[in-house]
Amino acid sequence: MVERVQILKALNEAIEKAPKRKFTESVELTFNLKNIDMTQPKNRIDETMLLPKGTGRVQKIAVLGKGDITTQAKAANVELIIGPEEIERLGGEPREARKMAEEYMFFLAETPVMPLVGRYLGTRLGPRGKMPQPIPQGMDITPIVERLRNSVKFRSKDKKTFHVRVGSVSMSAEDVAENIDAVMKKVESNLESGTMNIRSVYVKTSMGPAVRMM
Repeated sequence: MVERVQILKALNEAIEKAPKRKFTESVELTFNLKNIDMTQPKNRIDETMLLPKGTGRVQKIAVLGKGDITTQAKAANVELIIGPEEIERLGGEPREARKMAEEYMFFLAETPVMPLVGRYLGTRLGPRGKMPQPIPQGMDITPIVERLRNSVKFRSKDKKTFHVRVGSVSMSAEDVAENIDAVMKKVESNLESGTMNIRSVYVKTSMGPAVRMM
């Protein structure tokens, strides 16, 4: 386990070394694993995690369906709402569908339209780990949207190196450090041998140099 003072030291160094940009950079961790067979699906990491201090940026959410779920989505200020006809149309527009899959972080879909999603958008969303969370008819999506706004998704796939966004440079170092601590614990809990499966961990801004933290 990495002590908070060690996290803060590496984080502050990474932020100080990063060239100043005209946009707000994200802060991310790079995990390098060891002594683990990532060809085995049971060893892969696939998590959607609520960060204790939020992400420091707007997480774009798309809702797929019609009727009540779209009314709720509008009230929750969801960025994109797609009906059944639009789902089918996007199936014939691979570039547009790919752009949507890259731009939006989380997808929610009313249960009845899930077969349409799988048929027309599965090849775009599935490989990115973004297949929608099914929402039964009548369920209130407001708390789900609120949670996802402050969540991050990370996947190792079959690689021993993967990245996790833990905040942004607009946040205080203490808040980002708290997020880092939570993510570290989550990753360790997913590994068969915990910290013994971690070769190293680096922290960096999106455009800055990496600083070793562990």
